Amino acid sequence: MKQHLVRILLGFAITLLFIGHAVRWYDIGLIGQLDHIIYDRRLEATMPRGIDESIVILDIDEKSLQEVARWPWPRDLLARLVDKLFEKYRIALLGFDVVFAEPDHSSGVRALDELARNELKDVAAFQQAYRALRPGLDNDGRFAAAIKGRPVVLGFSLNQEKSARRIAALPPPVLPRDALKDRKAELLQFVGYGGNLAQLQKNAAGAGHFYPWLDEDGLVRRVPLIVELDGASYEALSLAMLRVLIGQREGETPAVVPVFPAEGATDARGGALEFLQVGRLQVPVDEAANALVPYRGRQGSFRYVSLSDVLYDRVPLERLAGKVALVGTTAPGLRDQRPTPVQKNYAGVEIHANLLAGMLEGRIKHKPLFMLGAEALLLLAGGVALSLLIPMLAAVWATLAAATGIVLVTALDVAVWQYAGWVLPLATSLLMTACIYTMNMAYGYFIENRIKRRVAARFGQYVPPEVVDQIVADPDLADMEPKAAELTILFADIRGFTGISEALSPEQLREYINQYLTDMSAIIRSRYRGTLDKYIGDAIMAFWGAPVEDAQHARNGVRAALEMQRECKVLNEKLTARGWPALAIGVGVNTGSVRVGDMGSQVRRAYTAMGDAVNVASRLEGRTKHYGVGILVGEATRNAVKDIAFREVDRIKVKGRDTAITIYEPVENGREDELRQWNEALRAYRAQQWSEAEALLGELQRMTPDGGLYPAFAAKVAGRRRNPPSADWDGVTVFDEK
Repeated sequence: MKQHLVRILLGFAITLLFIGHAVRWYDIGLIGQLDHIIYDRRLEATMPRGIDESIVILDIDEKSLQEVARWPWPRDLLARLVDKLFEKYRIALLGFDVVFAEPDHSSGVRALDELARNELKDVAAFQQAYRALRPGLDNDGRFAAAIKGRPVVLGFSLNQEKSARRIAALPPPVLPRDALKDRKAELLQFVGYGGNLAQLQKNAAGAGHFYPWLDEDGLVRRVPLIVELDGASYEALSLAMLRVLIGQREGETPAVVPVFPAEGATDARGGALEFLQVGRLQVPVDEAANALVPYRGRQGSFRYVSLSDVLYDRVPLERLAGKVALVGTTAPGLRDQRPTPVQKNYAGVEIHANLLAGMLEGRIKHKPLFMLGAEALLLLAGGVALSLLIPMLAAVWATLAAATGIVLVTALDVAVWQYAGWVLPLATSLLMTACIYTMNMAYGYFIENRIKRRVAARFGQYVPPEVVDQIVADPDLADMEPKAAELTILFADIRGFTGISEALSPEQLREYINQYLTDMSAIIRSRYRGTLDKYIGDAIMAFWGAPVEDAQHARNGVRAALEMQRECKVLNEKLTARGWPALAIGVGVNTGSVRVGDMGSQVRRAYTAMGDAVNVASRLEGRTKHYGVGILVGEATRNAVKDIAFREVDRIKVKGRDTAITIYEPVENGREDELRQWNEALRAYRAQQWSEAEALLGELQRMTPDGGLYPAFAAKVAGRRRNPPSADWDGVTVFDEK
């Protein structure tokens, strides 16, 4: 532990930093933003969805505006609407998400009033007719009469600007003036309002504001159920509708009673507002009386009915009977769209519907006061555990520990949300875990792993990841300095690549060669743990035995060559399916002593191998086409591999080398008879017994008509017959070209 003391202390410091935010000693803005994001995703994942049939939204939609009139409508029309809703459709409650702040003069009554007061005040006949006609032209009076004695709740607007006006009338406060003066309730303060006409407000069963709370990112996640104006408290539209609805059902409209923690609470924020008691319902709120909106889903989670369909009797009675109805608008021109966590443009009226339904069903989430202490304790326990544990562990186990911590705290958060209805902040725990983990990884990266990083960076592009892991774990396994070593070298090249390149467009050729190099390189690096040296156009050079020693380097090189030939068949199916040319490759494999290491100039260096064995491997690859075989290996490679069958192909002298070498082809097991006959043909060829050699080769061609070696040797025999070699010929084929 002593050697990790610095990291442990840094972990403790990070823990204290986040605890300070959790207990609100200061605010870290990023955490609040992340908590909003997490809250939104959690809300979306757990929303009940479906349609709540208990509340119906009577929509002032585009259809209604086209069929009836532009808004605002005459209030005599609204009076008829109210009568129809209660008398014909027998709704239980009606709420208006609109405000009626100005008189309705659409009937012309204002002109008649002017005439009666001025020009025609002395005309008895006019005055008599005026007194008889005026009540029928008073649209506001007709609307007021329609809502009187019925469960109708109006809406009003609020304004916080210092210059805000006060228009029309407000309902009586839901709490008396200064009722919360000595308690911890940080209600929103307002200066102005847009209320309803006094006669409408007097006859309504209640009224509530439709002011939404906007979080820092501009989204509506909560609504203040109680706000303050001139020391008095006013309720939200949804709360006013809830109280009237309870009054309809129980015979008496309940009061709103603020609920605070029990006396003697030891919480640092003890005494703050926590619930609103409404009859037998307890609505959870925060200290500002905000209630989280329990969205059911995207817009359309409640049944929408066009108001024009109601006015023109196109709605079945059962659609509205006994339902709570909310009049609002989705028409874009009336601008009642709100940004919410579930949808960017969401009808404001449906926010009220969600809140009312949530209060009735007890679905409103709550952040109890004790969550403050619970979050701090969770951070303390998790931070101390991670600060002590992660420095002791290797990177993989440290990652697993951090991931486990994140999974556990997320599972706890989801559990209390889903089953207890509590909101436990999650962002603080996640960020603290991420910071402690990142600090430890960065500390190890910059302070403890410099050598390992350097080695990994140098070898990572050449050798498989698992080999890099070995080198990083023990850097002494590998050395970048040039040294002599026995390696197995492989060269592979595409045959007839010029013709292929001419048949494809540049873009197709790039994709073609990239696919080939990717597939072949995967075999070399991933499957047989080889070191990829370089690409030379369409050619590949690789070797085994460095930078990490490999006792089976010859075997792995040969098996990789065989696998590359098999992979070509699979790749050709993909290529021909796209109408592209099939490919064939030649592979040369040779084993020998070379110089391997970091070599080059001051301009550019590379980890590579050089020497005679490398040159021979390249020459063998070039001779595969001459002999009609896919793979040729040198004698040293053949002697080092005991579990793969080989057949001798020829003895050759390649350019740049004076001594002859025997070359072999790896073959599948189960071909013993063919190999014996081939050996006889090769013996006859070297003994200059051309007829016998031709006969044996002809029989071999009939046995394996798709083989390339036998036709190639038959051509060599025919050439020797035409131009016989000298009597002392040793059977060696000499190549002057590379």
